[in-house]
Amino acid sequence: MSKPKLVVLTGAGISAESGLKTFRDSDGLWEGYNIEDVATPRAWRKNPQLVLDFYNTRRRGVLDAQPNAAHLALAALESDFEVRIITQNIDDLHERAGSSYVMHLHGEILKMRSEKTPHLIYDINTDIKLGDVADDGAQLRPHIVWFEEPVPMIEQAVPIMYDADIFLLIGTSLVVYPAAGLVDYVPDGIPKYVIDKNIPPINRYSNVIPIEKTATEGVKDLLQMLYGNGN
Repeated sequence: MSKPKLVVLTGAGISAESGLKTFRDSDGLWEGYNIEDVATPRAWRKNPQLVLDFYNTRRRGVLDAQPNAAHLALAALESDFEVRIITQNIDDLHERAGSSYVMHLHGEILKMRSEKTPHLIYDINTDIKLGDVADDGAQLRPHIVWFEEPVPMIEQAVPIMYDADIFLLIGTSLVVYPAAGLVDYVPDGIPKYVIDKNIPPINRYSNVIPIEKTATEGVKDLLQMLYGNGN
């Protein structure tokens, strides 16, 4: 008998408890930077060194971070569910926790690519420097989907949403599109668990079970709901 398909969409809130800053703080800044200065193609053209410095710092932060109880719980659910994680996060904490299927919508901080040839992608766990080039001779840049760039993985994510038997939204405010629009493809009739300290606008969806807690605390409630008191 096949396992139920549990589709999980995660955002910055699940990694916050591992010490990684959420994408955009209340002051509109990202770790003290304006988004436009470090996360757009225009920023890269204007000041590539600043962009590299910003992402090099973030990469070091990710390497220092450890998966938390929420990451580990999602990985453990694979014993009873076919878990498909679609994440807006650029860290590798889901993978390090043991999750076997993780789709990164917005790229991966531990990868770099040619600025001219998007499919020339390489692993990186140190700093990227100006003058570091890909096999095509072009400057290497972070393998991140910046604002004003298309999100190529969206098309692959949509059929996964359609196929869900259970849906879980965890740690995302549903304000960054097109990722936020993926929820529209989740089947109406299935249970939709939402874990967040501040539940995002979900009134238009049916069968929603809100869990207004942090990721690590909320996952404890989720497990009890999925397994009952016997787990």
